[in-house]
Amino acid sequence: MAKKSMVARDVKRKKMMEKHLSRRNELRSASLDPKLSLEERMAARKELFTLPKNSSPTRLRNRCSITGRPRGYIRFFGLSRIAFREMALNGELPGIRKGSL
Repeated sequence: MAKKSMVARDVKRKKMMEKHLSRRNELRSASLDPKLSLEERMAARKELFTLPKNSSPTRLRNRCSITGRPRGYIRFFGLSRIAFREMALNGELPGIRKGSL
């Protein structure tokens, strides 16, 4: 199990990212738009820098939804490899079975 504080920090970052996602995308596209003047693009870039750091999607860490483990994460299931294996062997994941049987 991961530390509760680390899991809580990731949850907080995810909420902040979702809150600022649309504004961040608007500013990013405006700062890269060649149709806008240089001043407008620089103003958009400057405003993008004023957003909270934790609202950036790169600050998120994929974690297992059961154990909070950050490594060995299987994105399709949202589980770590260990939790995935346990659930698959117990038949808790529909359509998943061991390949070597």
